[in-house]
Amino acid sequence: MKRLPIGIQTFSEIIQEDYYYVDKTRFAYKLLTKGKYYFLSRPRRFGKSLFLDTLSEIFLGHKELFKGLYIYDRYNFKPHPVLRVSFGSGDYSLGEEQIHKKLKWVLKNNQEDLGIDCGALSNDECFATLIKKSFEKYNEKAVILIDEYDKPILDNITNKDKAKIARNILKNFYSIIKDNDRYIRFVFITGVSKFSKLNLFSGLNNLEDITLNREYAEICGYTHDDFLTVFKDRINGADLDLVKRWYNGYNYFGEPLYNPFDILLFLSSGHDFRNYWWQTGNPSFLIEKLKEENYYIPELENALISEEVLEAFDVEYIDLRALLWQTGYLTIKEKLTDDTGSNLYRLSVPNLEVQFSLNRLFIDYLTNQRMEKTRYELNIKNALRNNDFNSFITHLKTVFATIPYQNYANNIISKYEGYYSSVIFVYLMALGYDVIAEDTTNKGRIDLTLKMKDKILIIEFKVDEERDKPIKQIKERRYYEKYLNENKEIYLIGMVFSSKVKNIEKWEIEKVKG
Repeated sequence: MKRLPIGIQTFSEIIQEDYYYVDKTRFAYKLLTKGKYYFLSRPRRFGKSLFLDTLSEIFLGHKELFKGLYIYDRYNFKPHPVLRVSFGSGDYSLGEEQIHKKLKWVLKNNQEDLGIDCGALSNDECFATLIKKSFEKYNEKAVILIDEYDKPILDNITNKDKAKIARNILKNFYSIIKDNDRYIRFVFITGVSKFSKLNLFSGLNNLEDITLNREYAEICGYTHDDFLTVFKDRINGADLDLVKRWYNGYNYFGEPLYNPFDILLFLSSGHDFRNYWWQTGNPSFLIEKLKEENYYIPELENALISEEVLEAFDVEYIDLRALLWQTGYLTIKEKLTDDTGSNLYRLSVPNLEVQFSLNRLFIDYLTNQRMEKTRYELNIKNALRNNDFNSFITHLKTVFATIPYQNYANNIISKYEGYYSSVIFVYLMALGYDVIAEDTTNKGRIDLTLKMKDKILIIEFKVDEERDKPIKQIKERRYYEKYLNENKEIYLIGMVFSSKVKNIEKWEIEKVKG
């Protein structure tokens, strides 16, 4: 049994030490033979750094490493000078000095690798000198590989002034590439975010963005077939359907993908289901963004977003939906194209790992119930399993009764028209249920639909003056008809909230007959 390459981003080590490897060299071959300037955005720990190191070994001419892989007998492996730039390590929230220091260190390493001395030149001047002199020294055009190009900006995402400074430093640095085109064979830039080309890569107008290019959908990450074949000696006894539900689901218009970090830790742990990838991140920026703007949380997890919003992403305008997608907390569920050719993308959580973790984060934000939420989740789940809907609502009332309104929640309620329904939504989502907010029917929209294995709950919310209407509206508009053919029990639940007591004041429950 081979070893699992957990945390290893060095291609030569994976090959020489006989670790498991999912062959991505067919994508490398396609890139090398079709173009010159490329950009790729993928979430953290998705395999971007390993892919860049793979490209590096190809361009260094180390053919022996690729024996048995797709590219081995298809490419000539002609050596080129390779410049590597990575911002993966380091905390750039400390200020611009940290960015300049990192660049100086990166350029020093490149000088040593290439045998070229920049002397006392500035970082930008040294970068230009390395590109030109490496061409002159080796009589071959240079290859430039940039990893985590955006980390200095993302580390300052909640501080616009610092983020702008970081962006301007990087913009000047990256602009060196265009001015030295004649000396360059190939450029590949990767990161988590997809910042506006206009503001960050203004000079590189020939940079091809392959983030949503179907041909490169599986360039990083594992497909389910990879999981079944490459790791076939490791998966005996695993619940494969549950593995897919927990970790699969990232969509770039090819096969649905796993984050490799999840799969490697899952296999290493002996098939223990945990939120491995989530635990490696720091999503506190999400809470800061929620505090800044008025977002209705259920809409975030079923959002429609235009291509223009994705392309306009920048320090001055950071759309939370785009940020959630780029960072891997949401993925693209479907692409909608109108008769003019314009594209819209519907977003959703990719899998159970993210659904559990993201909504527990939202619970903390909406209720500040960090200590109590696990107990409340268990109570709600047991009530629903037992069809005890009065207890279900009683437990929800307990949730609202223990929210610290005086010091905490009033500030949130003032910004969120759908605060009460948001709290119920995130609690149900955190339990892993299939929950649909603003569920569309031919007669209107259901506030919340909860789909379980054996039943469906259709829930309508009202506040204060509308207190007598929930069940009546569901029945008059016959919302339940949408689900009659699923052969499940259907229950109608109407809840009335009182803004005065800040809780559920009245409720009705009916079962659909026949």
